[in-house]
Order: sequence, then C-alpha cells, then structure tokens
Amino acid sequence: MDDKVKEEQSMPDISAEIVPECSENDECEVCEQPNEVEELQSKIAELEDRYLRANADFDNMKRRLEKEKMQAISYAHEVFARDLLPVIDSLEMAILAGSNTEIESGELLGKVKEGLGLTIEQFRKAFEKHGVELVDIEGTFDPNFHEAVMQLESEEKSSGEILQVFQKGYKIKERILRPAMVSIVK
Repeated sequence: MDDKVKEEQSMPDISAEIVPECSENDECEVCEQPNEVEELQSKIAELEDRYLRANADFDNMKRRLEKEKMQAISYAHEVFARDLLPVIDSLEMAILAGSNTEIESGELLGKVKEGLGLTIEQFRKAFEKHGVELVDIEGTFDPNFHEAVMQLESEEKSSGEILQVFQKGYKIKERILRPAMVSIVK
C-alpha cells in the first residue's frame, strides 16, 4: 500500500492547471500557441519543399553533366580526324594519278614521289597541331623512349649511343605512342 500512496503523491496535480477561456478580443499566450504551431508547420513544409527542389535540381545537373561528359569523350577525336581528311584526299589523288596512262613512267614516278613527300608533310603538320611529335633519336639510348632491337660494334660512336633507327617513335605530349626501334653501340 505504501507504493500506491507514493505513486499518488508523485503524480502531478492536473486540476491545478486550468486553461482560461479566451474571447476573440483577448490576447493571451494560450491562444497564440496554435498560430505559432501552424506557422512553424508551414515553415517546415516550405523548407522541405525547397530541399526537395534543390535536391532534384542537383540530380538533374549531375545527369546533364554526365551526358555532356560522355558526348565529349565520344567526339574527342573529331578535330584530329578532320585534320587528317586532307591527307587521305592527297593519297587518293596519288592513286588516281597513277592510273593516268598518258604520263611516262619516269615522270609518273617523280610526281608520285613528290606527292608522297607532300602527303607526309601534311601528316606531320596534323600531328604537330595535336601534340604528336617524333621521339628524339639523337644521342644516347633511353629505354623510356627507345626499344633496342640490336647491339652492334662501332668505331664512330661510343657505347650506349643510337647507331641506327629501324622505326621512328612517336609521343603525344609526354606519353609514348610507340617507342623508336633502334640499334645501339655495345
């Protein structure tokens, strides 16, 4: 029984809190609380809406940027390919010139050789425009840029120097596309 008495003593007296009645003209704190709650609820709803809209805008922007990135990757070589088109045209014109039977074979050979030289120059210009360069083959062997396929004796050059180039190497900016195939002095 002592527990019941203790429980009753510890419970707050609800009857002591009497809510006064308010008329429309009276301004009291109790009447203002529902208005504040409504204002806070509308503010929460507004903030939730702003958050959802900002999140949706972010997702849309993320998707759009991903799409633009994929398009940029897909068409990254477009300019390079466009710059190589005149080279292909030159080679096709050389083939057509070879089928012309009115020109002597010696003269034709000279014109084809000249045309090929011009075509190679067009290739070099297109490569240069896009950062493709020849690998330097002067001086000593560098395994980062050269591939040694032979070692030979030479009285003209010292050990480790490049003696002969079998295939030119190319790099784009500082990345190797193909190392130069060389022979070096023992």
